[in-house]
Amino acid sequence: LLFTLVLIAWGSYSLKNLPLDALPDVTNNQVQIITTAPTLASQEIEQLITYPLEQSVKTIPKVIELRSISRFGLSVVTVVFKDDVDIYWARAQVSQRLKVAEENIPAYAGKPDLGPISTGLGEIYQYDVYAKKGYEDKYDAVKLRTIQDWIIIPQLQGVEGVAEVSTWGGKLKQYEVAVNPNTLNSLGVTITEIFDALEQNNQNTGGAYIEKDQYSYFIRGVGMATGIKDLENVVVKNRNGSPVLVRDVAEVREGISLRYGASTKDGKGEIVCGMALMLKGENSKAVTERVKERMVQINKSLPEGVVAEAFIDRSKLVDNAIGTVTKNLLEGALIVIFVLILFLGNLRA
Repeated sequence: LLFTLVLIAWGSYSLKNLPLDALPDVTNNQVQIITTAPTLASQEIEQLITYPLEQSVKTIPKVIELRSISRFGLSVVTVVFKDDVDIYWARAQVSQRLKVAEENIPAYAGKPDLGPISTGLGEIYQYDVYAKKGYEDKYDAVKLRTIQDWIIIPQLQGVEGVAEVSTWGGKLKQYEVAVNPNTLNSLGVTITEIFDALEQNNQNTGGAYIEKDQYSYFIRGVGMATGIKDLENVVVKNRNGSPVLVRDVAEVREGISLRYGASTKDGKGEIVCGMALMLKGENSKAVTERVKERMVQINKSLPEGVVAEAFIDRSKLVDNAIGTVTKNLLEGALIVIFVLILFLGNLRA
């Protein structure tokens, strides 16, 4: 009897902690190297990025397959390892080879990065960020994207089992410096000088410290631009004793980055969408539940009139699949019992 109780307790515990998913993940053991270079065509992507990366990772042990994609502005190299290889060991080996490959990749061609530790079935939770009725004019696509990037994503990235949070839609805010070619020529300023001036004059720096009596005063140089006015006042060069500022040769304004798509909701306007990717090998149902709990807290921290609402929830699919299996098992058991009673005429049997 004691042994039976132990088995029941063990089985109940195992059932409670059993990873449940509606879809089996058959993705092989792989590491992806992703490089973006928006200014390069497919041929340059292959020659300058993809080929050096492939050559650098070929010497990694336990690699069974190597494939790549070179498209306009994008290079994706996939390194497939044996199934018994630890994914973190594999990523460490690829990271070491990336240092060697970066020496052969021009600086203007982009910097290769490793993809998230997730798979094609890691898309467990998708949501949209939109303005409530009556707040549409207050929150445009730029503000919604800013809320997604600076409020929602940092909180979701701290959820256990989440590998990455992706975003699509909205407009990514940026500051643009629109130069006037005629003014550049008249003042003898080049585009390179403007680039260098903005880079060198948009940073904070330290200056050690000064000791006075029993106190130490730390020196800090604050030069980080905080808005359009700061960028306009950056000195580009000195011309005949007079400084040439950015505002003298260009217009500084708020703009958006190049867009490749948009998201809408019910055909009523633009919104922002987000997607939580699950860490490879995690329990999708448990991770989804943790994400849902965090989203409740996130909604409380959003500005008035903004809502983050799920439209794809993997836990619902898992629950429906488990419900279907449970129903079929119960129906099958009842049919077997009915057949036994009908043909044997013995309830005990």
